[in-house]
Amino acid sequence: MSSKLIPDSPADVAVIRHITPNVVTVSMPFSRFGILRIGGRGTIMRLTSGALAVFSPVALTPETRAKVAEMGGNVGYLIAGDIEHHIYLSEWARAYPGAKLVGPKGLAEKRAAAHGKDAKIGAEPFSFVFGEAPGGDGDGRVVDDEFAADFDVEYVAAHPNREIVLLYKPDRVLVEADLLFNLPAVEQYSRVPAAAAAPREGALRRLANRIFEALNTTAGAARGTKRFLWYFIAGAGGDRDAFNASVRRIASWDFDTIVPCHGETIEGRGKAVFEKMFEWHLQSRK
Repeated sequence: MSSKLIPDSPADVAVIRHITPNVVTVSMPFSRFGILRIGGRGTIMRLTSGALAVFSPVALTPETRAKVAEMGGNVGYLIAGDIEHHIYLSEWARAYPGAKLVGPKGLAEKRAAAHGKDAKIGAEPFSFVFGEAPGGDGDGRVVDDEFAADFDVEYVAAHPNREIVLLYKPDRVLVEADLLFNLPAVEQYSRVPAAAAAPREGALRRLANRIFEALNTTAGAARGTKRFLWYFIAGAGGDRDAFNASVRRIASWDFDTIVPCHGETIEGRGKAVFEKMFEWHLQSRK
């Protein structure tokens, strides 16, 4: 159940900050399987039209509502970054009923199966689904003209989680869910008391976190992460060539900041980090 994945008091632990004047992140603790501290992050972006796009929304705390109001209050788009990042869609959709829901192929069916069993999952319809067109890659479609004016989109159908990756063009910010982690999740746990943030069951959990962080860090040579991306992430989707092609398209974009859902935001050097982490994918032409 999604309730097991949600902090007991999100308002007490959320970190809200501006990455640029038009891009705000809301970061909070999140542990996978109750063990791996990967953190969670939603991103709010103000379009040139004045509408707001919210990518992988996290808990809608009073402070987050206030920030939305400060940014104009017109939430136009709620975007599930992949088939895993959707728990709070219904909460936001109820608060902002005029917003269009956007997600990847398969998510509507996943939510329909959970509706009625999980109190957090509603039955809201999606306005736009990436991957539904023939070929599974969106066929160059865009959500609408307002959205396309500010975003380039790559639908990474070959990722096991069916990633939607956005370039917010006005501020050169790349926003992604599970394509690339940047652990450890320091900011996302920064308001959690040390005793509560630490694994509760001793050495085995600490070891599991150290190993997972080593496979999901961008620090140094990051050889473990590069192997994890190449052999596990690109391989698990069943079509490494298609995955590599998506990575090359993303690498062609102009960005200097990466906002991941898990781990630290990479500001000012995002393009160089992306090229380092996906070096093998960019070099591969098969």
